This record gives sequence, structure tokens and C-alpha cells, in this order.
Amino acid sequence: MLEAFALSDKGCVRTNNEDYCLIEPELGLYVLADGMGGAKAGERASRMAVETVAETVLFAPHRDTQVLLSAVEEANRRVLEAAQSDSSLEGMGTTLVAALEVDGQLSIASVGDSRAYVLDGDGFRVITDDQTWVNEVGRPLGLDEDSLKNHPMRHVLTMAIGASSPLTVNYYSVPLQPGTQVLICSDGLHGVLEGPQLEEILRTGPTLEESCRHLVQAAKEAGGPDNVTVVLVKKS
Repeated sequence: MLEAFALSDKGCVRTNNEDYCLIEPELGLYVLADGMGGAKAGERASRMAVETVAETVLFAPHRDTQVLLSAVEEANRRVLEAAQSDSSLEGMGTTLVAALEVDGQLSIASVGDSRAYVLDGDGFRVITDDQTWVNEVGRPLGLDEDSLKNHPMRHVLTMAIGASSPLTVNYYSVPLQPGTQVLICSDGLHGVLEGPQLEEILRTGPTLEESCRHLVQAAKEAGGPDNVTVVLVKKS
């Protein structure tokens, strides 16, 4: 059995929240998106992407990894179509992390730089790979971490829902053992808190709700420069 909790906050600087998340335990589905675009376009993109994934999984004749990947592709198609049909939405896009319980594992599809981490008997570690200029260009060029943190391209995504077709979707699978926790978050969290801080909060939180609240509060105490959203899933 899986338990889950999610929490989203606009942070300390932004006036609106372009993140969107959804947990559907009865479907075994957990989704998070971090939108981008002018005016309300980012909010529209993130919500549309998340709701499209949920709708596709809900009405699928069976739920497996291929359904999850197809749901992400459908989200990309709908966001692209919406942007092309409404000039006020031009340029909108979103990151997306979607996790689906399949045969005792958590199948994870990821686009952009929102992340999934796992805490289990092997320790705490990030599962997803950021689709960013920093990760895919800067590091292979040999730039040091201090330079990357201040590089003018540090916020540039190399892939996003609504940015292009075809879409490159990263896929991962996490075995679910009793006690395993999976953290899905936007860069409003992982961009300001280091791994050891995240791990400590997950290990010491008495409940998933308390852990989520502590994570969001810690991000805000670190300046909260962006929207911060967390989804926690735990195998009982």
C-alpha cells in the first residue's frame, strides 16, 4: 500500500503559482509540473499537462509503463495545440514528472528539471536527470560547479512539455520496498536546498504531511525565490 501527500506554495518572491500537482492514490498516480510562460500561460500549461496525464491514465484499458509514456506524449500534444491556437499562450510550456505504480514498482516519466528522489535502504539519491543546459552541455564541457551556479544559461531547459515535437521523455523505475519514500519536487525546492537537507527532513518527519510542510518551509526560509511544490509517496 502507498500513502502520499502533496503541498504547493508560491514562495516568497513570485506573485502567482505556476506549479501544479495531483495525487490519485486509487490510480497509483502522482504528478507534478512547473509551468513557464507569460501572463497566466505557465499556470495553464502546468495544469493542462497534469490533468491530461491523469485523464489518459484513468481511461486507459490497463495501466502500465507504456500508458504512462503515452500520457506524457498526449500532454505535450495538447499544450502545443493550445499554444498554437491562442496567441496569448504562445511560448508556454512546463516541466513534468509523472509516477505510476506498476507491478510493485514506481514507473517515473520526466521532462525538464523537476526531480524525483528516493530514500530507501541504499540511502538517499536523485533518480531523474535534469534536461537542462547545465546538465547536458555545461558539465560535459568541464565547467566547475561554482561556474555553473552563476552561468547565464543555468536556468535554460533543453526539453519541456509544449516546447517541441517529438519529445524526449526520460524514464526510470523505482522498486517499492516497505519504508521506501519517493520525493517529487519542482526546482523551487531542489534549487535552494542541498541533498543532505532534504534527506534529514525525510528521515525525521513523523508523517508525510509534516515532511511536506517542513520541506516547503525550509525552501522559504532559504529565500523562496520560486514556487515550491513537493509530492511525497511512501510504501507502507
